[in-house]
Amino acid sequence: MTAAKKSTAKRATNEDNKGKQTLDEEQRKDAGTGPTPPEAWVIHEVIREDGEREIRRSLSSLGWSGFGAGLSMGFSFLTLAELRAALPAAPWTHLLSSFGYTIGFLIAVLGRQQLFTESTLTAVLPFLTRLDTKSFLAMLRLWVVVLATNLLGTFVFAAVISYPNLFHTDVAKALGDVASEALRDGFVIMMMKAVLSGWLIALMVWLLPGAGPARLFLIIILTYVVAVSQFSHMIAGSVEVAYAVFNGKASVSDYLLRFALPTFLGNTIGGVSLVAVLNHAPVREELPGHG
Repeated sequence: MTAAKKSTAKRATNEDNKGKQTLDEEQRKDAGTGPTPPEAWVIHEVIREDGEREIRRSLSSLGWSGFGAGLSMGFSFLTLAELRAALPAAPWTHLLSSFGYTIGFLIAVLGRQQLFTESTLTAVLPFLTRLDTKSFLAMLRLWVVVLATNLLGTFVFAAVISYPNLFHTDVAKALGDVASEALRDGFVIMMMKAVLSGWLIALMVWLLPGAGPARLFLIIILTYVVAVSQFSHMIAGSVEVAYAVFNGKASVSDYLLRFALPTFLGNTIGGVSLVAVLNHAPVREELPGHG
């Protein structure tokens, strides 16, 4: 049987079994390049298989990738502040400067770095598919390592850009203003905004396999919505609040209780409950091992 016939037979088997077979390389490749968006179960399997690889990575591999993502996310804060400092004070300034927020996400996502808010979808799908203790512990292992190293990266970046006279006075002022704004909401409001942020970032991950050449624009559009709506994001916001701590505008308790706790809860709820569960449940019966 030729390779083409084998591929056709495999596709027919997949269709007959309502998607109960794992994806082959051709299906993964076609997911983002076909004339129509891929089926939901195909997107699910692409992301789940990525998640399977992630939860099997070594601690050092996860750690270095997570640390790199934390550093990369610092450029969202820095670029936003640079644009704000360069633009005149006007009602539309926020609309333009918010594009700077997308830079860190572009670097982290296109660079395949481990970002905690992405992991609320990718690492959860293997567990939701199997519902066993081993998958749950593997998910927690990835979350702990990635979150810890993401935050470490944000603190290192914030410490570096806090060096005296590193930036022009206008930029330094804009950095301080953005950092202070990250703490202006109360616990409940910040958590609710973090739910929406976690939802959007996990939706971005869900949409990427079918985006093809539009991946760049998809990342920019959805992360721009997070910025312009001033939703709370655990990693991007950590750079801002850490900068405030290093510059005496916030305390460590402010970082932990006013920012980290509500944002972590919100991002996790948004990523897991509102996206992973709702996107997993409709296709669960079509997945391998489910009748």
